[in-house]
Amino acid sequence: MINLEELKNRPIYRYLKYLTLVQAAAFMGWNALYTNFAVEVAHLNGQQNGVIQSIREVPGLLSIGVVALLLVFRESALASLSILICGLGVVAAGWFPTFYGQIFCVFTLSLGFHFFEAINQSLTLQYFKIVEAPLIISRLRSFTALGSLSMGLVILLFSWLDYRVLFGLAGSLALVVGAWSFFHQPDASGLPPQRRGLILKKRYWLFYVLTGLSGARRQIFSVFAIFLLVERFHFSLSQMTFLFFFNNTINWFLNPYIGLAINRVGERTLLLWKYTGVLAICVAYVFCESPILAAGLYVLDQLSFCFTVSIRTFFQKIAAPEDIAPSMAMGVTVNHIIAVIVPFIGGVMWMMDHRLPFLMGVFFALGSLVMTTFISQDLERAPSRAGA
Repeated sequence: MINLEELKNRPIYRYLKYLTLVQAAAFMGWNALYTNFAVEVAHLNGQQNGVIQSIREVPGLLSIGVVALLLVFRESALASLSILICGLGVVAAGWFPTFYGQIFCVFTLSLGFHFFEAINQSLTLQYFKIVEAPLIISRLRSFTALGSLSMGLVILLFSWLDYRVLFGLAGSLALVVGAWSFFHQPDASGLPPQRRGLILKKRYWLFYVLTGLSGARRQIFSVFAIFLLVERFHFSLSQMTFLFFFNNTINWFLNPYIGLAINRVGERTLLLWKYTGVLAICVAYVFCESPILAAGLYVLDQLSFCFTVSIRTFFQKIAAPEDIAPSMAMGVTVNHIIAVIVPFIGGVMWMMDHRLPFLMGVFFALGSLVMTTFISQDLERAPSRAGA
């Protein structure tokens, strides 16, 4: 029987909880403000938006550099530094209303965001056992939703303020908590030593493929679903923030149950459900001509990402303990190999026909559905870690 209260009282859980909260708040602030800021203030077109969103994913490719940085920094110290960098990029975003200014800001915030993502995943899988990790990861994702929800409420209530002030509010909390976390590092004694070199193993191929397809498909949602609402259906900043608020309220309540579902039915079953739904959503986007339908699809699309945690817990079951840190960095990098290209190509497609990026999403969803069938059914109810 897992003692959830004991898990929640561990210093590493509190440390990751606070950093997750402020990272989510900072990114939510940027995400809620960026599209309207790009259209109304910076006057960017669809293709420029695609370029910026592609550059936003470049730091994901650089996440493999975490492995090299671990030669100099402890993982937790690097997590704290990443939060500071992310907050700095968000604060700066409101002061540079130009194409190249936004490129600089988005690269900075994204570098901190993606480095923290890799380290967060690594620390969670190292500190918590196989049956514990799904519960902890899903709860941390619930705090991601709570952080996003809180910042969404702030923006909704103070949407009349200048964009520079709003970006500043979104990023400053990350700066404060990031600085605080340097003095509250968790104890790393007793953890298995991690490989410091590049990890790319044949037996992890399915993890790499599922991760890459997930990153590519997410771009259709995070770039073009939002752009569809703002540019084509003219959603205001308040309307978009309300959507973010609504999404994260649901995610806050739903996420803790995902970990329980993973332990009960397994990753394979959950991912099959997820990608069947995602396939239907992407097809609906192609034919969507209604702002109400577009908003509904956006909510359902956001909910589908709650189940993505299954890819990480699947990897924990097949991975050697010493492979976790470098493999999580590699996973974030693989996630972004296609994701860097998708917004750029999608932006060009958008200029020809706004439905084409969503048609591309249909193929990503179908590919993910097919690849999920390769997860061994033996892992469903009998979690075990493979040998080195």
